[in-house]
Amino acid sequence: MVFLADSARTAIGEYLKKREDVEEVLFVSLSKAGKTIGKITPRAVERMIETRAKEAGISKRVHPHQLRHSFATDLLINGADLRSVQELLGHANISTTQVYTHLTNKELREVHEAFHGRRRK
Repeated sequence: MVFLADSARTAIGEYLKKREDVEEVLFVSLSKAGKTIGKITPRAVERMIETRAKEAGISKRVHPHQLRHSFATDLLINGADLRSVQELLGHANISTTQVYTHLTNKELREVHEAFHGRRRK
């Protein structure tokens, strides 16, 4: 299951209205003449992300898989539990989800300061 913001749902609806093909896939590649030539390839997605990263002034190499890491990290930083993140990422095994998640030094410091040395009453 994929949840979409209303703005994303609207944008996809507009995109589909403009398409003249009958492809069953959501995203397609177009020829230089603007004709549909089939489903979008993983490499085409990589190129789009690289282009947008450069436009945003990001000099490091950015790839699609990093978006999953960012998504998982953002969820966890904002309080989501690991089991929910597992479901949202579509993982069968929670240990796979743990590989995708990483805490920043800032989050680790906050946990340390919040819990280390506290006395229980």
